Amino acid sequence: MSLCLPERPMLYDLYQTQALWLAPSRRFARSAARLLDGFGKAPASVGLRRAAAWCETFGHATTTHERPAFGIDEVPVGGRPHRVVEEVTAATPFARLLHFRKPELTGPAQPPVLIVAPMSGHFATLLRGTVRTMLAEHDVWITDWINARDIPLAAGRFELEDFTDHVIRFLALLGPGVHVLAVCQPAPAVLAAAALMAEDGHPATPRSMTLMAGPIDTRSNPTRVNALAQSRPIDWFERKMIAAVPWPHAGVGRRVYPGFVQLGAFMSMNLDRHVTAQMAQFRALVRGDRDNAAAHRRFYDEYLAVMDLPGEFYLGTVRSVFQEHDLALGTMTHRGRRVDPAAIRQTWLLTVEGELDDICSIGQTLAAQALCRRLPMARKRHHRQTGVGHYGVFNGRRWSREIYPLVREVIGLAATTR
Repeated sequence: MSLCLPERPMLYDLYQTQALWLAPSRRFARSAARLLDGFGKAPASVGLRRAAAWCETFGHATTTHERPAFGIDEVPVGGRPHRVVEEVTAATPFARLLHFRKPELTGPAQPPVLIVAPMSGHFATLLRGTVRTMLAEHDVWITDWINARDIPLAAGRFELEDFTDHVIRFLALLGPGVHVLAVCQPAPAVLAAAALMAEDGHPATPRSMTLMAGPIDTRSNPTRVNALAQSRPIDWFERKMIAAVPWPHAGVGRRVYPGFVQLGAFMSMNLDRHVTAQMAQFRALVRGDRDNAAAHRRFYDEYLAVMDLPGEFYLGTVRSVFQEHDLALGTMTHRGRRVDPAAIRQTWLLTVEGELDDICSIGQTLAAQALCRRLPMARKRHHRQTGVGHYGVFNGRRWSREIYPLVREVIGLAATTR
């Protein structure tokens, strides 16, 4: 995961210059691909199909900073489709609380669930599959984080404590009976929020908490991500990973951890896999396999859509979660107050890990079970999903067929017990 990066003043400027320089070539390549594809349909025109495939692959192999749409217009409920309407329930300069409302649904109210998306370089739309699966049987909200490069400096700073405050605020808005599900990076903040709310006797303390592939204790089976965090002092991360947003973006001058840096780190961990996927896309385009080519495009259009993180939030997360292990060691504080997961006595807990996860490895999420030491064993569940890596924990066939039924079960149990 090591990256050779320039010092902070040049990092974002170099990236933006390169993107602007290549943009006309990529636009031309996409137009050429459409034109050549039209001429290349004849069986004998293999050369044209190869040229079209090359143009298509090059034209789309780039990052974007545009948030994709969730695009969930309807879901099946009780065997028939129901319309879904996206509504913003609350908003701050850094996030929106997005509700997937089913206006025509009648009958008993579905359990309300807050999905806390990671603020880790991708938009919340990366959890589209998570949302779609949950929607059939639950009333779903999600934290829709704003790209930091679009947030003016006047909005102020955003620390790890502010992330936790957002979780508490959004849970409070949903009210008593709410359930929470955290995917990856927000797991420590969600556990901290639940502990603080439980200690305060807050009426919206979540009835159940599902932590999926989250770094609760990164000392367990350290990954390459964990090793990098431990190998450098925090000022190295500030020098090498943090950059100022350049003009003409709304957040000009804001210190951020650029999404393209995070994406580069993730891709470098599995570079062979991504290269193989691009070659497979090229071959699919040449032979006219439009279904596979379209599936590839959908995945990479989402994967290459990146968002910047507030620099202070990124540095605070590296220090607290990956270097000093504050939550795991019982030294985490929030606004000067110690966070004690042992305060959680009623919230049902489900932890989920992926057997092949190379970002948040086996044992790191499971650690939450021991931290919630006063929670009765009857209210604790753990699941290790075989055959999946990090992404497969919350998206895809294994998620919808094997993991989600356990999430549904825990929510159901929590909703009917006190």
